[in-house]
Amino acid sequence: MKKIVILSTALSSAFLLANCGPAYSSGAQAPASKPYLEGYQTQPTKEEVGYWDGDGVEGAAKIKLNIAQQKAYFYKGNQLVGQSPISSGDSTHKTPKGTFKVTQKSPDHRSSLYGVIKDNTTGEIIIADADSRINKPKAGQSYEGADMKHFLRFNGAIGMHKGHLPGYPASHGCVRLPGHMAKIFFENSKYGTPVIVE
Repeated sequence: MKKIVILSTALSSAFLLANCGPAYSSGAQAPASKPYLEGYQTQPTKEEVGYWDGDGVEGAAKIKLNIAQQKAYFYKGNQLVGQSPISSGDSTHKTPKGTFKVTQKSPDHRSSLYGVIKDNTTGEIIIADADSRINKPKAGQSYEGADMKHFLRFNGAIGMHKGHLPGYPASHGCVRLPGHMAKIFFENSKYGTPVIVE
């Protein structure tokens, strides 16, 4: 079996930064209370970057999303074949718990609810966190939905997709995955794949 372990862009940047810590003037000491990039290890674990070991494994697909752990687990039959970090809904836009099924697959999905409002002439972003139900573009402006590549819809407007992972729940209810893991989960799911949010 082929094992894929890919470092996400955010983590790659963090580890590159670790090689060039903050500069202190001669004789100055780094603050003792907050070491630079505290909590990052020199070698990331599989859980931090996600992994896939499901190529060639038989069995029905199933996805479990653990909100407390901020992790997604992909099963084929009863065998765990993949795991990914996630960022679920924030405190005001919770990701509802329950048992659902994949009802839509959209490789190049864009949100119809959340995005930005841009100036058509300059491309300048006028509203960076626009809600299309509240924020309406004025003359010379347009709404652009948030990019949600490899979208797997499983509960009304909520799905999982490629997105930014800051290390805590931060979405409007959807479940964000690193790009490489969103693609793998997308390619190995089908309509009707169970999605359990716990």
